[in-house]
Amino acid sequence: MGELHFRLRPVLAVALPIVFLSCVLGQTGQEPIQEIASALRDEQFDRALDLLRAELQASPGNAQLWTMQGVAYSGRGQKKEALSSFHRALKISPDSVPALQGAAQIEYDAASAGGIPVLEHLLQLRPNDLTSHGMLAVLQYQQGNCVAASVHFEKAASLFESRPPALEAYATCLVKLKHFDKAAAVFQKSLALSPDDRRERQVLASIQLMAHRPQESLATLEPLLGANPDAQTLELASAAYEDAHDTERAVDALRQAILLNPRNVLLYVDFAAISATHQSFQVGINAVNDGIHLQPDAAPLYFARGVLYVQLAEYDKAQADFEQAYELDPTQSLSAAAQGLAAVQQNDLDRALAGVQEKLARKPVDPILLYLQADILTQRGAEPGSADFQIAMRSAKKAVALRPALGPARSVLAKLYLQSGQYPEAAAQCRKALEIDPNDQSALYHLIQALRKTEKKDQIPELLKRLALLRQQATKDEREQYRYKLVEGDTQPQ
Repeated sequence: MGELHFRLRPVLAVALPIVFLSCVLGQTGQEPIQEIASALRDEQFDRALDLLRAELQASPGNAQLWTMQGVAYSGRGQKKEALSSFHRALKISPDSVPALQGAAQIEYDAASAGGIPVLEHLLQLRPNDLTSHGMLAVLQYQQGNCVAASVHFEKAASLFESRPPALEAYATCLVKLKHFDKAAAVFQKSLALSPDDRRERQVLASIQLMAHRPQESLATLEPLLGANPDAQTLELASAAYEDAHDTERAVDALRQAILLNPRNVLLYVDFAAISATHQSFQVGINAVNDGIHLQPDAAPLYFARGVLYVQLAEYDKAQADFEQAYELDPTQSLSAAAQGLAAVQQNDLDRALAGVQEKLARKPVDPILLYLQADILTQRGAEPGSADFQIAMRSAKKAVALRPALGPARSVLAKLYLQSGQYPEAAAQCRKALEIDPNDQSALYHLIQALRKTEKKDQIPELLKRLALLRQQATKDEREQYRYKLVEGDTQPQ
C-alpha cells in the first residue's frame, strides 16, 4: 500500500493563492487589504508579508489578515508558518472557509491525519464540496479507515474518473469491506485508463475471483494468456478455471505456472488443494514431492502433503509431515498476539522477551504478559530442567490460573508438559484449549503428540482428519489474504 499512498498525494493538489484570493478579495474594499491581495495575486509573497506585518500589529484580531499571511507563507514554501497562521485565523473565526481550506490543503499535502477534522468542519459548512470529499477520502484511506473513506470516495467519484491512484484506493477499500462487485466495477475504470498494464489486469482479475465471477476474470486475463503468460497470470487463470468447474484447464494452467516458477511454494499448495478437492490425492502428493525436492525447508509444503496423506488414511506419514511442518515453522504454535509481537520484533525473541519482562515488572499478574513470557521462552528453546524452562512453566500455569479461558496459554502449557514428559497433563490442557477454540491447530497438534505417548492412540486418526480440515481452511484463508495483498500492491509479481 506504500506505493499507492505516495501516488495519492498529488491527486487533488491545489495552488493555495488561487483558491483563496477570490474569497479574500470579495470580503472587503479596504485599500491595505486590496494591496496585500494584489501582491498575493502577483506572487510577490515577500512584499505581502511586509505589508501584513504592519496590518497585523494594528489589527491582531483580524482573521482575514491571518489567512492572507498563511497564503503568503505557503507561497514561499513555509508550510509550518502557513499552518500556524491559518490556525490563528480559525481561533478568531472558526467557520472561516478560506482558513479552513488553507489548513486542509497543507495537512493533505503532508498526508497528515490532522487534516481530517478540518475537512469534516469544511463539509459541515459546504456539504456538497467535491474537493473536500475527495481530500477527506484520501486522508481516511491513508489512515486505514476504509469505512469512512469509501463514503467520501463515492461522493467525489466524478473527481476521480481519470485518476488511477484514487480509483485503486477506492477499489482497495471496497475489497477490504468485502464489496467485491462494486470494487470490480471501480477497478474496471482504472484498467480502462491503462489497458496494457499487466498488474492492473491481474488485480482486476483477482477482485473478480473474490466476487466469484470466474468468466469475467478469465476475460480480463485473456490478453495476458497469449504466447508468454507469466506464472502469476497462470495462477489466477487456474483459480478462475477451477471456480468455473473447468478442472482440466485449471490443472494445465497450474502445471504451466510451476514450470515457469518451480520454486514458488504457493503454486504447489494450490495444486495440492485442487487434488484434494477432486480426490486425486496421490497426484497431489507427487506434485508436492517435486516442490519439497526444490524447497525442503518450506513448511506449507509439508502441511499440504500431510493433508493429502490423511485423505489416504496414511496417518503415520501425515503425522510425520505435520511434525516436520511445525518444526520448520514454529510460529504456527504462536497465538495471534504472540505472532504480532514476533513480527514487530522481526523474530528477535531476546528483544521481545526483554520488552515483556519490562512490562511484567510493572504488572506482575497480567495473564497476557505471563503467557507471552512463557511462549517466547518456549520459542527460544528452553530445555526441561533449565531456569528458563521453570520460568516458562510457572508463567504458563499462573496465566491459566488467572484467566482460565485464555486458550493460547493452555496450548503453551501443554507444550511444556509434553517436553517434560507429563503426557496426561499435556493432553488435558489441549482438550481444554480446544473447548475454548475448536480451531486451535496448535492445541490439536499437541494433543496428537501427547496421545502418541499414552494408551489412547486409537483417537489419533480422527484428530489427524480434524487437523487436516483445519489446514485446508487455513490454506484457503492464506490464499485469500494473498489476493488482498495483491490488490493492495503489497506483493511482488510471481
